[in-house]
Amino acid sequence: MRTWAQRGHTPVLQYHFNWNLLSVAAGMSWWQFYFRLYPGTLRAPQVSDFLTHLLPQLPGKLLVLWDRLPGHKARLTQDFVAAQRGRLLTDYLPAYAPELNPVEYLWGYWKKHALPNFCPRDFGQLSYHARCALRRMRRRPRLVRAFWKQAELSL
Repeated sequence: MRTWAQRGHTPVLQYHFNWNLLSVAAGMSWWQFYFRLYPGTLRAPQVSDFLTHLLPQLPGKLLVLWDRLPGHKARLTQDFVAAQRGRLLTDYLPAYAPELNPVEYLWGYWKKHALPNFCPRDFGQLSYHARCALRRMRRRPRLVRAFWKQAELSL
């Protein structure tokens, strides 16, 4: 969104929307990333839902490296992983090391390049534009590899 103001005066954008109402779960492979949007905060039910939709898209065993989100450690999530009977393996990234998580670079790019200065009128508009921006990014495999490269450089 662009706006104007008199020369020498800072433009003021007014909107009445809380960005904390939208959460995104994401997973990355070397060449692709997968995501789902959720209203509210990510908790164990959303983590299990995301994994439920992710597993059919990726054949074979799947290793999931998680950050320390409480929903990842929750009993519901652990029960879901156990029910996969070895198809889904999990491990945790080191604590306080977001620079090792390529998904963090995805979020940074998304916020700075895909949705800058965006002031939605409501949750529906935010969801629509966020989903469109993520789909555009997903069509760029070189961009996805760059997120992995950035995390690798942090080692």
